[in-house]
Amino acid sequence: MYQQLILYVFLFIMITRRKQTMRTMEVTFPGGKKVDAHIGNFTISTDQSVRAGGEASAPTPFNTFLASIATCAGIYALGFCQQREIDTEGMKVTMKYNVNRETKLIDLIEIKLHTPEGFPEKYEKAIIKSMNMCAVKKHMETPPEFKTLTTISHPE
Repeated sequence: MYQQLILYVFLFIMITRRKQTMRTMEVTFPGGKKVDAHIGNFTISTDQSVRAGGEASAPTPFNTFLASIATCAGIYALGFCQQREIDTEGMKVTMKYNVNRETKLIDLIEIKLHTPEGFPEKYEKAIIKSMNMCAVKKHMETPPEFKTLTTISHPE
């Protein structure tokens, strides 16, 4: 009986916590094939290529997604170096990915950190471990549940 009560309390807390952590992002359509995501005080603009009917005025949504993977790894590498006062001048991240010909989906992503001259060799494994803590990568490894809904506005 006591164990069941603890389980019910735990489940209630988890359900309540889940509802409390839902955040909202608004997406608008400024014209043509452009789609903007509004997150807090920021707007991330996207567009389609000219071939796909857009103006190529911004990255595509998919390229923005790919950039989020590389920049996330990059911020972890940067933070690692800043915490240890390691000079980052000349440091960069490159990312390569392979698109499977059959599925048309990416099946391999390779992220490479190019360290600056004089980077301490003793930190090579540790900085890679830090980059692997990237929140974007973690979400890809444990994907969220997706729910797609619609709300149809009716004229009054």
